[in-house]
Amino acid sequence: MTTTTFLVPGMTCGHCTSAVTDELSKINGVTKVDVDLESKKVKIESDVAVDWQIIVDAIDEAGFEAVVS
Repeated sequence: MTTTTFLVPGMTCGHCTSAVTDELSKINGVTKVDVDLESKKVKIESDVAVDWQIIVDAIDEAGFEAVVS
């Protein structure tokens, strides 16, 4: 299992967390998405290594900018 953590500073509400979670859950290999609105951190667990650019693109698709933490 691989775990990757990103900061998504633009998230401000439950809709934000849902949008990010929905987009990241579409990525092949992602098994769990944990979004912490208070810390602005997104933790992704996957059963295979996922290219960080795919994750960044998914977060962008949700309308936010990701920062590798």
